[in-house]
Amino acid sequence: MVTGGAGFLGQHVVRKLEKKGCKEVFVPRSRDYNLVDMEAVKRVYRDARPEIVIHLAARVGGIGANMKNPGRFFYENLMMGVQLIEQGRLAGIEKFVAVVRYALSKFTPVPFKEESLWEGS
Repeated sequence: MVTGGAGFLGQHVVRKLEKKGCKEVFVPRSRDYNLVDMEAVKRVYRDARPEIVIHLAARVGGIGANMKNPGRFFYENLMMGVQLIEQGRLAGIEKFVAVVRYALSKFTPVPFKEESLWEGS
């Protein structure tokens, strides 16, 4: 299962997995599974029955949206990850992989360069 498999990074990951011979890659869509909601997370594990989970889904919106909604985005991304990990543990999945996300400091100059990501942290 690849959460966020229809997104920018996820599409590439899904294509690579298929090229490597993965025959069944389940990509849950947010319209069907709100991964912030525990019952939806339980349901996606029941429906997909994954052996491996690659968690790429995230609440994102660009720099402006991130600056206007830092608490909401942090909460939703945290809950998605924590609930997917816990329900995966309970389901006995073989492996869980998650992409580490970062938050920009309010002091990071925009547009930013990679070397300035940690300024003001």
